[in-house]
Amino acid sequence: MGRGKIEIKRIENSTNRQVTFSKRRNGIIKKAREISVLCDAQVSVVIFSSSGKMSEYCSPSTTLSRILERYQHNSGEKLWDAKHESLSAEIDRIKKENDNMQIELRHLKGEDLNSLSPKELIPIEDALQNGLISVRDKQMEFLKKLKKNERLLEEENKHLSYLLHHQELAMDANVRELELGYPPKDREFAPQMPLAFHVQPIQPNLQENN
Repeated sequence: MGRGKIEIKRIENSTNRQVTFSKRRNGIIKKAREISVLCDAQVSVVIFSSSGKMSEYCSPSTTLSRILERYQHNSGEKLWDAKHESLSAEIDRIKKENDNMQIELRHLKGEDLNSLSPKELIPIEDALQNGLISVRDKQMEFLKKLKKNERLLEEENKHLSYLLHHQELAMDANVRELELGYPPKDREFAPQMPLAFHVQPIQPNLQENN
């Protein structure tokens, strides 16, 4: 008994719809891979599920962007607006500038000079001379700053040594005064007063009562 024909319409049951999508998506990608290998064709397939999840396949010999560029060229359809085209041109310009800067950097390092003419070597020599002058000026500026800092440290050291010397002299003077018995000048002592003693008998005089 043969398999019944399936009516092509939206599957209402969400579970059955997801199962069918998964099976048919895998089948489409499998067929795209087979035609790419068997027929040496360039194939690209992009599938979006109802939830927005993307699945894709592209022949190993190409990329999706190249497929889209070929489609735009052959169909006459403009896939990119003016803004995207301007952005792409700006990216290409930046890449070109970066390549030129890499070449100039190699030349400044003394690399890949064999292909340059004597006239092309002149600006490289000038750039190196200017760079050497700038480096020497920077070194001189650094040395001047270093000498200035050394001079300031030396003056500060002299000032601290001066203060320490006078402090030691003051301490030696105080020690000598103590050794000679002189009280320090900043201390005052109360004048000595004579001590008076009053003797009180401990036992009464028995003879006075007789």
